[in-house]
Amino acid sequence: MGTSHSGSNNSTPPGGSAPSGSSVPGPAGGPPPGASGPSPSGEIAKKQRILLVEDEPDLVRGLTDVLEFEGFDVCNHMEGRPGVREMRERGADLVILDLMLPDINGYQVCEEIRTFNQVVPIIILTARGQELDKIRGLEAGADDYVTKPFSIGELLARIKAILRRLGRTQGKELETIRIGSCEINLKKHTLTRARKTQTLTFYEVELLKMLFERADQPVSRDEILDKIWGIEAYPTNRTVDNFVVKLRKKLEENQHHPHHILTVYGYGYKLVP
Repeated sequence: MGTSHSGSNNSTPPGGSAPSGSSVPGPAGGPPPGASGPSPSGEIAKKQRILLVEDEPDLVRGLTDVLEFEGFDVCNHMEGRPGVREMRERGADLVILDLMLPDINGYQVCEEIRTFNQVVPIIILTARGQELDKIRGLEAGADDYVTKPFSIGELLARIKAILRRLGRTQGKELETIRIGSCEINLKKHTLTRARKTQTLTFYEVELLKMLFERADQPVSRDEILDKIWGIEAYPTNRTVDNFVVKLRKKLEENQHHPHHILTVYGYGYKLVP
């Protein structure tokens, strides 16, 4: 049965260990970073809301404590369907989603959320370390993934990095670019080719924007990781490669013989519009 959580009253310390990750101590004294407080105008800032869909009670308690200590409003559900309903009815600024759930799996949850919200960042938690499982999660609409056991510090860094970057991109005017026969709406997160429209995730859009701005120039994996994910988010070269695989499926006529996103061996990628 799904449960909604707001305000933790358990004994796990904010900096305590979560079962699937290492402990990260919170700052000593004072309000946690990111906590709501008075703005210069005297108004109380609205907390960013995180939806946690995870069925391991100890992990839920540990993550909830840490996230609330960091100033987030946390709602959790232990099954997929209530999580989808929560997202549809109340929304969230970010979703943390386990792949192995009692009712429907995380891939299905991700796909259902993407039918009505294409922009919210989704980070999947998985005990499966195989590359194909990660790619399947990205294809279902996830923006990022963390493999159990994970560091709480790593997860927090990924959350903050994606929310910070999302905040920088919001409010800009509508932008549309063309790559080959595809039209990409950078604000609506859609790609249209041959009258078929597909949704793009946050990081897919950011990667396309960066490559498009540097069209016909090789861009290194390290630069992509630094400017899009941020070094503090603990990404790897495979992170970039997985997103390129996913984008080629949507963008190219033949993903195995790409004409637009080209590999520069030993270096990175180049976009040919």
